[in-house]
Amino acid sequence: MDCTPTDSSEEGRISLAYRDLNEFPSDCHAYGKIDDITVLDVSHNNLSNFHFLQDFKKLNTLILDNNKLSSHVNFPIIESLHTLWVNHNKITNLSSFVETIAKCFPHLRYFSMMNNEAAPSYFNGGTYCQYKDYRCYVISHLPSLTVLDDQAITEEEREEARKIYGNRRVSVSSKRPPKKRKGKEKRANVEGH
Repeated sequence: MDCTPTDSSEEGRISLAYRDLNEFPSDCHAYGKIDDITVLDVSHNNLSNFHFLQDFKKLNTLILDNNKLSSHVNFPIIESLHTLWVNHNKITNLSSFVETIAKCFPHLRYFSMMNNEAAPSYFNGGTYCQYKDYRCYVISHLPSLTVLDDQAITEEEREEARKIYGNRRVSVSSKRPPKKRKGKEKRANVEGH
């Protein structure tokens, strides 16, 4: 598998789109500094496991359109990511998926998930009411977002999202297990005996 950039003028970008991949090719790590890649396009493949993303330390744009991405996907935390496209996938549970996105990509500004069951719209049989509720839900969980799907987020939408869902921002630290405090546990054991 050739993992060289799609164009020599596009340093920091790898495109593996339309390659019928079931997993990320291991030889891409041999290409060079994978942690210097800022844009990764793996659209139009058959990917469902995204563990490989943990090696992309400076990734800011991730294109996962037309893969086998589901609602219960596991992503590593990538704080540098600001653009994510997951259009045309198998996302059916909005709350589960958006909570994962909020935890793993806390600085997301551009997000598109059109043509997924969890993102109702005119294109997939959703009503206007369902579409507006979907937008409010996503906006309430991703407060850094400026564009959802192909539409800029308005202040009116932000206010409506706050009214309906409140501020639901999920902390990145909630993904990590709490640290145990040994001193307190020892005192509890001593007092209990």
